[in-house]
Amino acid sequence: MDQINKIKSISIWIFIVPFVAVNTCLLLITQFHSLYPNQVEIIHNTFPYFDGGASISRTARPYPSWLVFKPAMFLTSFLLIKYWLYNKSVIEFFEQDHKFKKKIVFFGIASAVALTIHSIFLGIKFDNDLYKLFRRVIMLLFIIFEIVAQAYLVATYYSFREKLKDYINLKFLKLKIILVSILIIVALISVPIISLPGDYFLGYNLKFFKHALEWDYFLGVISFYLLTYLMWKKINY
Repeated sequence: MDQINKIKSISIWIFIVPFVAVNTCLLLITQFHSLYPNQVEIIHNTFPYFDGGASISRTARPYPSWLVFKPAMFLTSFLLIKYWLYNKSVIEFFEQDHKFKKKIVFFGIASAVALTIHSIFLGIKFDNDLYKLFRRVIMLLFIIFEIVAQAYLVATYYSFREKLKDYINLKFLKLKIILVSILIIVALISVPIISLPGDYFLGYNLKFFKHALEWDYFLGVISFYLLTYLMWKKINY
């Protein structure tokens, strides 16, 4: 099962690459102001995971931040496609005709495509409401496709967990189920709110809440891949 080792090795990079890239952009724009030709774009000290002082796109969009962010997201998208295809092979090894197999591949690859499209258009400005809606929809589709793919995958592996007992640490599979469940609940509650244009909802300013939620949700989504790395045992031949 060489595919298992490939999943294990690739999953840690799906966690590391976006985590390092996004936080590098945050560090650059808050601490290295001289690098930014347009000083209007700089951000002063903030830790957005808690205070919501800036959105991810706000830290990644200006030059030179996007020189870090865009290549990292393109690489992450490529790794995601490989990841979902490797998982398809593993599922087929244990249960050739599992009912969720095609759904996992579709939603997994669709999430990678949506991430690529979002990264391409990041920083490209058009004063057009339709364009702004397009970018918002693409980001929303990435989240939906990614979480659906993750949910189908953990459900699939849990359905034949007895066959996997020599290959996985079951406690990490259970942790992945808990993580995905939390992500789904948070998404169902918050997506209708954060998808609205503007920063107000029922008279409340949700700008900082939306930003903090974005950072924390991002961390939750990529933590799925860290747990994947910890779940699979290294297969020796």
